[in-house]
Amino acid sequence: MTKHKILIVDDEPDICEILAYNLTNEGYETTCVRSAEDALKALVAEYSLILLDVMLGGMSGYQLAETLCRRGNQIPVVFLTAKDTENDMLTGFSVGGDDYIPKPFSLKEVSARVKAILKRQKTPDGKFIFNDVMIDFELKEMAVGAIKIGLTKTEFEIISLLANNQNHVFSREEIIDNVWKDTPYITERTVDVHITRLRKKLGSHASLISNRPGFGYLFNALDK
Repeated sequence: MTKHKILIVDDEPDICEILAYNLTNEGYETTCVRSAEDALKALVAEYSLILLDVMLGGMSGYQLAETLCRRGNQIPVVFLTAKDTENDMLTGFSVGGDDYIPKPFSLKEVSARVKAILKRQKTPDGKFIFNDVMIDFELKEMAVGAIKIGLTKTEFEIISLLANNQNHVFSREEIIDNVWKDTPYITERTVDVHITRLRKKLGSHASLISNRPGFGYLFNALDK
């Protein structure tokens, strides 16, 4: 079985070393880089997950995640940072992060979060086409008209969940259970941030994802 490869981006050598040592013992292949600029030089597509410090010298972790997102990155990004306010966490999710682990952290917690993200179930094969919106479940891509839209792994899993269950209303808690599964500390506001990003990317088709106040979200196949 092919090992998952994890890219660790942190400018603190001790943290890089201990994360790499622990994750290697867990059966993963790891690569450490000390800056966002070096991470951009890496073949990011080869990795299954990125552990990313926020407060880096030069380009910040947030800026790196945003850059990767613009390039169509779907590889999960987990932020590691001492900035642990709710606004910091929401910023991380808004730029394409999939999870957020405050420093100082326990190695068991990091391992549990990594496992939870990597074991997320794959979406069904095939394509979904509605008006100008195309979702390719096999290639993990979405396009609006002729324009391919870059989605993070979490964004793709949310829209896949909704599109595969058209006109079914999912509560925020149900979306968390289906997409993040047993990943801890995911709040309902996190769901709202990702939905807002998806609607923005859908452009004129934003109403495909509808909100039912007090109940949750659905993929509205009656959208015109």
